[in-house]
Amino acid sequence: MNKEAITRDKSRVRSIDALRGFDMFWIMGIGSVIVRMAAIENTPFWSGFAAQFEHPYWNGFTLWDMIFPLFMFLSGMSSPFSIDKQLESGRTRKQILWKVVKRGLILILLGIIYNTKGIELRPLTEYRYASVLGKIGASYVFANIIYLYAKPNARIVWYGALLIGYWLLLKFTAAPGFPAGDLTEAGNFASYFDRIVLPGVLSREIHDTVGLLCTITGVSTTLLGVLAGSFLKKHPMAPIKKTLWFCIAGVGLILLGLLWNLDFPINKNLWSSSYTVLTGGISLLLFALFYYIIDIKGYYKWSFFFRVIGMNSIFIYLSPIFINYSYIARAGLRWVGQLAGPYEAPVMGLCTVFVSWLVLYFMYKKKIFIKV
Repeated sequence: MNKEAITRDKSRVRSIDALRGFDMFWIMGIGSVIVRMAAIENTPFWSGFAAQFEHPYWNGFTLWDMIFPLFMFLSGMSSPFSIDKQLESGRTRKQILWKVVKRGLILILLGIIYNTKGIELRPLTEYRYASVLGKIGASYVFANIIYLYAKPNARIVWYGALLIGYWLLLKFTAAPGFPAGDLTEAGNFASYFDRIVLPGVLSREIHDTVGLLCTITGVSTTLLGVLAGSFLKKHPMAPIKKTLWFCIAGVGLILLGLLWNLDFPINKNLWSSSYTVLTGGISLLLFALFYYIIDIKGYYKWSFFFRVIGMNSIFIYLSPIFINYSYIARAGLRWVGQLAGPYEAPVMGLCTVFVSWLVLYFMYKKKIFIKV
């Protein structure tokens, strides 16, 4: 096959869907499978591996901390393809802006529903308004506004300015009673801002893990994806050279994140600037790998499993609220777990993942794609 064929197809880049599916695969239950295996094996390897599927309480970084920013990066990568297509079809920027804002508001609403674990009427003070989907939605809106109205070089300036601005904001402020630049959970300004501004409840009483101010760097995470997607789509450079530049930029951002960590610790809870550039660099390297294998070399059949997930990512994130995949797996595949003996718990976890994938496969075959 022509190795450039897929790359020249501007309507869809297979590696974006595959990497998004790879990202979501881990939160479909694989993380808990590994934790269950570690509980049985109790070896240094499994214990260390399982530790990578837990978030550090405050400062630090594990592989589990990559799931969220990688998804945001990929949502940004899709934007140049989607927005440019709409512009070419005759839509105005104002019309596209309204669509972007509407999508962001829907994601914020869905995030509240997810926090509530369904649609349930409660006093307004008992809802948690900050959410993963809400952060994705707000970051998506602002990153796309920058893409719609800023010139290419200005977008790069926006990316850096948001990172530096957030760093300086937390460096020279603090909660009352704490010294300027305090970055503890109680003393940092971002957590204090959430306590006085966010209605309802916070995920940790004095701090919300996806609070308002950390959306500033969340926009940078998504905007990096926008920059990468625009470079991928529009630059006349050969695909293999683009891959090389993705790698160079990725390594550079990782080194910058590690250096910045000396003054502004890597911290997912605050979405610190060091965390933002570190995860952005890793995201670029992961995309470069998938892009090279799938879209340049043309080896994409192996990625079908992940693409099925990636094309219905919002559905698989929200559906466990309404669909008990574990119950379905136990009802139909309990015998598989029983055959596994002492490994029944992790095997049944795998069965649950398999059942959820079958639902996504059915939707894929019926061309049912839940989009916001």
